[in-house]
Amino acid sequence: MSTLLPLSAMIPTRLLLLLALLPICLCQSLQGVLIDCGADVGSVINGLEWLPDSGYISAGSSKVIAREDLVQTLFTVRSFPLSNNVFKKFCYEIPVDGTKKYLVRTTYYYGGVNGNTNPPVFDQIVDGTLWRVVNTTEDYLRREASYYEGVFMPTGKNLSVCVAGNTYTDSDPFISALEVVPLWDQLYNSTDFRAHALSLVARHSFGYDGPVFGYPDDQFNRYWQPFGADAFPLSNPQDLAVSGIWNLPPQKVFHTRLSKSLVEPLTLNWPPGPLPGGVNYSIALYFADDHASDSNNSRAMDITINSVPYYRNLIRTPVGLVVFSSQWPLAGITNLTLTPAPGSTAGPLINAGEVYQVIPSGGKTLARDVIAMIDLRNHFHNAPADWSGDPCLPSRYTWTGVTCSYGPRIRILSLNLTSMGLVGLISPRISRLTALSSILLGNNSLSGTIPDLSSLKAVQNLWNHSSVFGELAEPTRSVSLNPTNVLISLEILEQNLILVFVAQLLAEQQSNGSSSAQSKRKRRIGTEVHAGESFADSATMRSSLHQHSPGRKLR
Repeated sequence: MSTLLPLSAMIPTRLLLLLALLPICLCQSLQGVLIDCGADVGSVINGLEWLPDSGYISAGSSKVIAREDLVQTLFTVRSFPLSNNVFKKFCYEIPVDGTKKYLVRTTYYYGGVNGNTNPPVFDQIVDGTLWRVVNTTEDYLRREASYYEGVFMPTGKNLSVCVAGNTYTDSDPFISALEVVPLWDQLYNSTDFRAHALSLVARHSFGYDGPVFGYPDDQFNRYWQPFGADAFPLSNPQDLAVSGIWNLPPQKVFHTRLSKSLVEPLTLNWPPGPLPGGVNYSIALYFADDHASDSNNSRAMDITINSVPYYRNLIRTPVGLVVFSSQWPLAGITNLTLTPAPGSTAGPLINAGEVYQVIPSGGKTLARDVIAMIDLRNHFHNAPADWSGDPCLPSRYTWTGVTCSYGPRIRILSLNLTSMGLVGLISPRISRLTALSSILLGNNSLSGTIPDLSSLKAVQNLWNHSSVFGELAEPTRSVSLNPTNVLISLEILEQNLILVFVAQLLAEQQSNGSSSAQSKRKRRIGTEVHAGESFADSATMRSSLHQHSPGRKLR
């Protein structure tokens, strides 16, 4: 059922009609962060300040494109090493307000920086959500840049925007520019951004045949593409008071239109190109009546999409309105048809439209685990290059050495940082990773205080055959490990940290002649470790323990 609502009564529903009535103060300055990827200095372009990217990412390298006819933000890219690490992500981390939603735009121009003829194909990710595949090949052959837009709600204090290799990636992923712009609450608020995000499919100004426009015409710098030229242009375009129109479209989109002079249907193949099926789309159509038209004419029309009724008896007004659906199924070629309603004496018209694909949110790792992992990363001088963004999500892009659980609560289960050449400290926040069952730190060069690990009740495997120097954190020098009831003692011998594994075995003993009487005898099996000795690996240590305790396997 379609409903006519004022702006203040907006609620998520399948299909709504909204009139432009309520005044809202418009701010003309663009907020947000605009990053010129790979640049080492900032710049001002068309009144917008672009920042170098060094404060937002540490991975990758800057490369310069040898073309003189490019806009400033396309001269450089940041490129990320693919090597043999296919499923690795490299993320920009932007400080944000976690209560707001953000327009995110990524721009790509290859310029041959990898030495290949064609640009690589790779994934882009926002926080834990796999956004879409980046394939700029066709645009690049036309010597054009490509951009992608989406609307996302952050999952924390930083919004991570990542590029990532996949099995179809044949050379280093790259990025030219990144924009993160906060949106007002009333924009796109029919979507539940706790569960979904929006990925732009098309945004067009109908009847307009000029270049793409954004800021300052659009205060949020959304890009509006031209679509067709109207044979019946407006005779006297006027600016509408768009401050009350849902989604706050720019006044410029109401300066042109596509229309019919006769009382007959207007059919558009829009959005252009086939769309993937099996998903839903968010659609917004913008209308304003022609001020020069005869006021005696009826302005009603019916809207169908692929012959399915979208809205009936829409009565256009000079103040402007928008018809939208937050969940509409589309597949293949799309035909949008505007048909004069019975009794209408004027032809149909349309000014602008937007289509987004609704994509499910990828979720997020438990915040406590994320904070602990970020602090662990920051204590290392040379953390792995892909340790950015969400540690566990998307699931194929977990951080190097990290294993996670998946379900209602996404937790970090194990850390295998063996032989990564890590230098630095072990963060005390590692003790907050309470779901850990395994910590492997072998063959690294770590220093400082060994944290108190008494809170890690689930750890079953802890190995550190490496150069670690420092002192144990007080008050504990041992950690009881469940459920195998293994006791790990940490001792400092000649400033080398040696892990001494001690197994406790519980045996049942029958009392003399009584099957019901039982007593428990605790037997402690020890392993001597002398200064200067070490185990070659954890398997050797387990084997040594096993010789003393047949019948009980130490896992």
